[in-house]
Amino acid sequence: MSSTDINDGSMRQRFKASNVQSSPSPAIPKAPHKKKQPLRQPINPPYHVEPIIAFYVLFFAHVIAAVLSPIQDCDEVFNYWEPTHYLTHGHGFQTWEYSPDFAIRSWAYTGVHALITLVGRVLPFLGGGKAVEFYGVRIALGFVCALCETRLFSKISAALNPRIAVTFLIIMATSPGMFHASVAYLPSSFAMYFTALGMAAFMDWLGGLRTAQGIFCFGAGAFLGWPFAAAMAIPFLLEEVVLGSLTDTEGFIALFWRTVDGIVRTLLLVAIQMAVDGFFYKKIVLVPWNIVLYNVFSGSGGPDLYGTEPWHFYLRNLFLNFHVWLLLALASMPLLFVQHFSQAKGATRSSWLRGVIFLSPFYIWLAIFTLQPHKEERFMYPAYPALALNAAMALHIILANIGSTDPKDSISKIPIQLRFMGILGFMAAALFLSVFRIIGTMTAFHAPLAIYQPLHDPGMSFPGDTVCLGKEWYRFPSHFFLPADVEAKFVKSEFSGLLPGEFSKANQGFGLFPGTWLVPPGMNDQNREDIGKYTDLKHCNFLVDSHLPSTEITKLEPNYASDTSTWEKVKCLLFLDASKTGIVGRLGWLPDLPFIPATFRRVHGEYCLLKRKKKAPQERMNIPSIETLS
Repeated sequence: MSSTDINDGSMRQRFKASNVQSSPSPAIPKAPHKKKQPLRQPINPPYHVEPIIAFYVLFFAHVIAAVLSPIQDCDEVFNYWEPTHYLTHGHGFQTWEYSPDFAIRSWAYTGVHALITLVGRVLPFLGGGKAVEFYGVRIALGFVCALCETRLFSKISAALNPRIAVTFLIIMATSPGMFHASVAYLPSSFAMYFTALGMAAFMDWLGGLRTAQGIFCFGAGAFLGWPFAAAMAIPFLLEEVVLGSLTDTEGFIALFWRTVDGIVRTLLLVAIQMAVDGFFYKKIVLVPWNIVLYNVFSGSGGPDLYGTEPWHFYLRNLFLNFHVWLLLALASMPLLFVQHFSQAKGATRSSWLRGVIFLSPFYIWLAIFTLQPHKEERFMYPAYPALALNAAMALHIILANIGSTDPKDSISKIPIQLRFMGILGFMAAALFLSVFRIIGTMTAFHAPLAIYQPLHDPGMSFPGDTVCLGKEWYRFPSHFFLPADVEAKFVKSEFSGLLPGEFSKANQGFGLFPGTWLVPPGMNDQNREDIGKYTDLKHCNFLVDSHLPSTEITKLEPNYASDTSTWEKVKCLLFLDASKTGIVGRLGWLPDLPFIPATFRRVHGEYCLLKRKKKAPQERMNIPSIETLS
């Protein structure tokens, strides 16, 4: 029997037999002494890649993303980077979610990342500065992501097929979706890491079942990350229940205790989380439950207040982020059934029933969130490893049948060289689409991460200066990009929703981190505007603004850069004008060359850091001069 024909039952028997000692054999006369032959090294299968190599590939890709990837979502800044800046530097923007009245963000999650920023302070050779802390956290996230992906990669190779594992590696290392998700400071990314670990644990039967480990991994991703990520554990738990019901009493009892073990581990983690959140909020709070209450049972509009999208939003978004891999992921389950019932090629080391279990999480996740009216790209992050696995299994089945040499198969009539060229062309196209999208995003929207650099130049800014944000408030990359003692403020724009406030800076008599438990003014969960969040434009020393060809100038959103009597340009960078750029230019990168048709070219505007001009003393005082009085 070949390795591809081993089914679940035989695997279980093999694991059981490996724990039973063999009975002693009768004495056998010793054969004449022979020179020992050297042991033959096992021959690796054609697609075998060592896990350490996979880790290097993944980590290298994530480091590039950490340095170059723009921030995709303002929630990442205001709900995570800004609270982290408050913990480490004493000030920052505060969203309503961190108000003790609502408490739907965990300080345990934020606190772990705040500890990582300390590395940038204790290692002087890194150059110091808050930007080093920012990129240090991103690289650390990429490191953890690569570890989790490598763990899943190795289990896919062992439990399914090395070729599936290699395809999984390619998808995770090159897809535009992972370029953002791998280093995003978001609970959905954290849940993605632990989804990969949970899938690996349930997939790994070598040496016994790892039910407790799988439950803990999905539980950690759900409680410390995002509660809804637990939904992807459902197929694996159902598999455990079915296996337990088919075994004897001893096996069922073993399943029970493995489950209890996993639950206890998770509850211990929840207890630690509650203790940390209790310290900061100064009250007993279970943040994951508050998140569920707000998103599912809120009677006041809930997340729908922040916009709704049509049912096909995720299909369009996932196609941008995974292109051809999404199509394969969607086709994976039908292909698995066709393979099984038609006896097509593409077998793995696991049975087709286990294949159904492995493929189900992505479909479950996509179905659940397609039904929700409020949709955001980051909501798909936890399912990215499952999507990559589905696509890899689908491609494995297709390649196994394309590569057939059986004369009975019609495909065998096509020259093998032609088939190989087709496969090579497919992989090249997939890589091209990824690079096209990734470079396009980097070059179009990198300005907000680079525009603040002049503020760190000697003599440019001083303690107490204010950098103001108008219509560009949602692209602010956090106070980590501003010099010490320089703060950002909001000025009124056409936006009429609720902007973040600021953590309280109360010190004497309030203990540690009073901003985490003092109830801030003007907070609500209805997205109602609070005018107390704005500062007067005359108090701004600097202003960040954009002017694009499609920009509509209004009283609240004028072209500040054109007011040369008040503002001077410190630095301006190109920024994509999506409204004026055609679909090809919006999707990816195109060089600005004369032979490129105008309809395909990108249209850019300016993203600028402006500085208030110093006025003459007489003008600044706004009083008549002595000469005028005389």
